[in-house]
Amino acid sequence: MKQDQPGKAGGTIPLFNARTGKTEDLTPVIKTDAEWRAQLSPEQFSVARKQGTEYAFTGKYHNWKEHGIYSCICCGTDLFLSETKFDSGTGWPSFYAPVSPLNVSTHSDASGGMVRTEVVCARCGAHLGHVFDDGPPPGGKRYCMNSAALDFDKIP
Repeated sequence: MKQDQPGKAGGTIPLFNARTGKTEDLTPVIKTDAEWRAQLSPEQFSVARKQGTEYAFTGKYHNWKEHGIYSCICCGTDLFLSETKFDSGTGWPSFYAPVSPLNVSTHSDASGGMVRTEVVCARCGAHLGHVFDDGPPPGGKRYCMNSAALDFDKIP
């Protein structure tokens, strides 16, 4: 997975479009806090832009069963397919793989008195949640995401 933050080198970044099945070169999305606050609800801003979290079992997508694509609430980048969602019992939407490793970035997060791997949107840097090594086969990963950082598009 990519380890860098969006927009550092300028130009475009490759991102996978789950609707077309193709990789596209897109411009990173960089906004001020004021611009993000105008776009997002207070909870979405707290989670996605300030690395907050929602309470377990309270997020909109925790028990969501629709067929579709989960995307970044900030920039619309495709992140997870409903086929990869599973009930981890943790209280947050969990996925065993992103739509593409291009679409998420990870880095070490030592906040909260523990070391975890934070997952962010590769296009805009939105905090999505954390990834753990206790997921199901084949990859053994559990992408534990915040509903407040996600949007959902239903696919027939």
